[in-house]
Amino acid sequence: MDDVAAITALIHEYADRLDAGDLDGVAALFEHATWGSPGRGEPLRGAAQVRRGYDGVILHEDGTPQTLHVISNVTIDVEGGAGTAAARSYFTVLQARPDLPLQPIIAGRYHDRFERAGGQWRFAERVIIPDLVGDLSRHLRDPGSAG
Repeated sequence: MDDVAAITALIHEYADRLDAGDLDGVAALFEHATWGSPGRGEPLRGAAQVRRGYDGVILHEDGTPQTLHVISNVTIDVEGGAGTAAARSYFTVLQARPDLPLQPIIAGRYHDRFERAGGQWRFAERVIIPDLVGDLSRHLRDPGSAG
């Protein structure tokens, strides 16, 4: 797999794990990384801190947040010799519940940095920039914490 495909797969893996309710798996992606959002305090560092950052996600009866993260407009710049890369992408999160018709609940941008270690790409940093915030009441315990 080439570098761009491997990094794209990591970006998608994050969304897949989150939508599956695998919050430990999401956090594991950031074992060697920081994760945060502008204006929300210091970035979280490492899997344990990032996992605590996901404590506010509501998991429903089926063990998932009943969301679908759609990732688009992905651009990746690889510095092959340095073993680093930067990516920018858009995200739109859709949610539907028995008491909530299908709707986008948040949209924004991911600004990511990656590093190659042991021949594998991994996250070095994720900055989450929420641009449009809708009804997060069935996704987050504290909906005001997203935007």
